[in-house]
Amino acid sequence: MSAITPSQVKASIEAGLPGSIVQITDLTGGGDHYQAVVVSDRFEGKSLIQQHQLVYGTVKEAMASGAIHALALKTYTPATWQAEK
Repeated sequence: MSAITPSQVKASIEAGLPGSIVQITDLTGGGDHYQAVVVSDRFEGKSLIQQHQLVYGTVKEAMASGAIHALALKTYTPATWQAEK
């Protein structure tokens, strides 16, 4: 189990969801508990669970290996992101 950096988590999500906006926060400073804020037009028309499944799919190897122990998600479509701001 090797550590994964916030930039690696960000790159994995961006690779899996091209065109998305991704912000990663290390919640504990230990490099294995992260929060991701992801804005993607691929979330349009999908339930929150489906949105989260899309994101988890982009980091499944890191999660399976234990490099990421926990990943809290906040997902938005571009429209809901604008409304949130």
